[in-house]
Amino acid sequence: MKSKTYRGTDVKYVDAGTFSQGRDGQPLVVGIDVGKYHLWAVGRWPDGHAERPWRVANPEQIPVLVRLLGELAAQRPVTVALEPSGTYGDPLRQALSDARVAVARVSPKAAHDYAEVFDGVPSQHDGKDAAVVAELAALGKARAWPYVAKDAWEQALAYWVDGMDAQRRIQALWLGRIEGLLARHWPEATRSLQGSSATLLRALAAYGGPAALAADGQAMAQLKRWGGHYLTEDKARALQASARASVGVRQGATECRRLQAYAEQALAARREVQRSRRRLRELAKGHAVLQAHGQVVGVPTTCVLWVSTGDPRQYDSGPAYRKAMGLNLVERSSGIHPGKLKISKRGNPRARQWLYFAALRLVRREGVQAWYEAHRGRGEREGKRALIGVMRKLVLALYQVGARGAAFESRRLFPGGPQERTSAGVNLGAPGRPAPALSGPG
Repeated sequence: MKSKTYRGTDVKYVDAGTFSQGRDGQPLVVGIDVGKYHLWAVGRWPDGHAERPWRVANPEQIPVLVRLLGELAAQRPVTVALEPSGTYGDPLRQALSDARVAVARVSPKAAHDYAEVFDGVPSQHDGKDAAVVAELAALGKARAWPYVAKDAWEQALAYWVDGMDAQRRIQALWLGRIEGLLARHWPEATRSLQGSSATLLRALAAYGGPAALAADGQAMAQLKRWGGHYLTEDKARALQASARASVGVRQGATECRRLQAYAEQALAARREVQRSRRRLRELAKGHAVLQAHGQVVGVPTTCVLWVSTGDPRQYDSGPAYRKAMGLNLVERSSGIHPGKLKISKRGNPRARQWLYFAALRLVRREGVQAWYEAHRGRGEREGKRALIGVMRKLVLALYQVGARGAAFESRRLFPGGPQERTSAGVNLGAPGRPAPALSGPG
């Protein structure tokens, strides 16, 4: 390896004619490593020779880079390859597509694994990463990746999905803080109502704690108005009685206001989540795939899956759709030491998180509940592993429903019944084969 191989040259000093001298008509692959402030580009010729990197300020010098690539593309086929790097590379992709320069996508995992094969050193840095991307693209390990602007419907769908997910996270944050304060000042409250209960949150926003609620003679009527038909008489009375007999730490004025403020924030986030859900249901009307999936996991969850992984009809098979969600199984074994099976957790974690909640709802349904309960009874860890099996089976079913038009029947997910020890490619304790691990819903 030559000294200073990866020393960069500012792209504004690169001349297309000088760069391609003696390479007339030869195709060129340009690998690009995308960063927030800089892009590093490396050209690779068919004989395997890689030029020294070009350093490009992102986004200031994107027009300079695109103009240079356009000049090179006028004399030969040029393909620009890059890894998906969040949104930092989108302006470049758009500019290249506008200039009619071919763009390809290289898997970050493939680039990471190939780093040591490339030059015998496992190190990774900007110049080398760009060269690795170019090498993989030249070897055919890339897919066409032109920039295609989303239509108005997809933009609206992504907007409301992002808003719903963000507000749900905000709501969870405030509910966690409220849970801690209730454990100190009103521990009995969550024995009567769940901490996420709208009635309990409204009571906290209005009263700030048990003392004010217990002192209000109209509290029972107020609770019934807040709870409506969702709140039973017994629960309302139990909450009022717990306020009167609470053994929690007495609150000062500031502590009451604190609990009120947290409850108001949680309620505001809850309202935004509900607003987003309503809007997503409106956007999904008339859409065959979203409506079909919505009957299985609910329209909001369906919209999250669509935004996170795209149209299921664009995948060749159910396992490919499942892999895009990071629910494919991976194993790392060596010699006589078998590794544990785990889900890869590739792709957008938001899809897995919402699918996790959908699976929790699904295990209550006929055809799934008996199987799940049978494995859940073996212990908490086995319950989590069984839930992975449900998620993996559910994704395959969603693919068939959305891409093939099949009808969903929960009893067909586990036709072997609870006595069957393995399903969905997930081992649940068979001898000699470890089960997959799960570290959390996300």
